[in-house]
Amino acid sequence: MKVLVTGGSGFIGSHVVDRLRARGIEVRVFDMVLPTYRKDVEFYQGSLLDFDAFRMSLTGIDVVYHLAAVADVNDVVAEPAYAEAINVRGTFNVLEAVRRTPNVKRVIYGSTTWVYSETLEQAVDEQTPLLAPHHLYTATKMASEYYCRSYATMYGLKYTILRYGIPYGPRARYGAVVPIFVTKALRGEPLTIAGDGLQFRKFVYVEDLAEGNVLALKSVAENKTYNLDGIEKVTIRQIAETVKGLVGGNVEIKYTEGRKGDFGGKEVSSALARRELGWEPSVRFEEGVRRYLDWYKSRELASEAAWGKVDEMLRGEFAR
Repeated sequence: MKVLVTGGSGFIGSHVVDRLRARGIEVRVFDMVLPTYRKDVEFYQGSLLDFDAFRMSLTGIDVVYHLAAVADVNDVVAEPAYAEAINVRGTFNVLEAVRRTPNVKRVIYGSTTWVYSETLEQAVDEQTPLLAPHHLYTATKMASEYYCRSYATMYGLKYTILRYGIPYGPRARYGAVVPIFVTKALRGEPLTIAGDGLQFRKFVYVEDLAEGNVLALKSVAENKTYNLDGIEKVTIRQIAETVKGLVGGNVEIKYTEGRKGDFGGKEVSSALARRELGWEPSVRFEEGVRRYLDWYKSRELASEAAWGKVDEMLRGEFAR
């Protein structure tokens, strides 16, 4: 089997690539950014908005993981037109290209538990009716889910939709809450919380999430939707307190006005993924934050060492 991963250079995508390669599956990455975490995968550089380039990347591919997206809600707010183009038109291009490429058997789409934002129920699962979203990011993901289903009905294109909880762990983008808090805490800066900090998520460690993506290759997952969420309800306030405890020192926690359209949190059930895919997250939140902190520190030390070598070389050059 050979799979293509859009966004395979990114946070979740790179971990999915790792898990696929660990299973002996061939991988090709389609991304704007060169993969930096491993060199044993093919790489096609291109934009999802370039239909012809993407279609060419499907040669010899059996399954497409469509994970590329503008995922930072702050970026969506700042550049809504670009976010809509990548998140919605990009998905359309993926589906249309796959429709025209008979060798591709299925599209596995990375969605989000944010689709439950406006539901009336507090406890939700894959059968919970979705309501019109308030946030543009949520709207783009819901639109893409509907595109997947429409292509299945109209053209027989097989899909699997995976609704991710909030991922965290090594390689996370710096705009996410855990990296922001860790960076600020290490600098001795206050940790800022929007609102009262009682909004919660079931954060899911990225390696657990990647395993769920690989398990979605099972045939039982065809034309199904699964929640892949964490096992612990963690409030934003708890995140700040966890980071503060792990980093140590006198770190202040401050509160500001809440963000418009923010997802307050739902009790999302992942029972279907556990039952049909055999998936269940194993990394507890505090342990996951500790692993991220260790990775962050090691990366910073490596960066300092690299700059130290550059500085030494420059000093040697100027001494001549």
